[in-house]
Amino acid sequence: MADELLPAHIEILHERLRARQAELKALDAEAASWRNTVELDQQSVGRLSRMDAMQQQEMAQAEARRRTSDLARIEMALKRIRQNEYGWCAECGDPIAFRRLEIDPAAALCIGCAR
Repeated sequence: MADELLPAHIEILHERLRARQAELKALDAEAASWRNTVELDQQSVGRLSRMDAMQQQEMAQAEARRRTSDLARIEMALKRIRQNEYGWCAECGDPIAFRRLEIDPAAALCIGCAR
């Protein structure tokens, strides 16, 4: 079967997961200052500047939530690798296609169950 998940595939995907995990952690550390509370000091920051800062803060917080979610999915995928359960659908138990895992190495569901 051309789409079969081989040990070499798992190793490739494992490396992608680890690289993405490191990238997300670095982005999270870099963006930490953007999530800080916006000061209410109207003297140093004008109303529009404060609104802009609040909008940037909200966007940074939304990105942080997405990174947290992605990091959790990656950690679960790494756990499945450690437990030799990687590449199997968490819902139905069928194999997850390698092509699907190439697109999203953290996928826990086969394409049928993900719909």
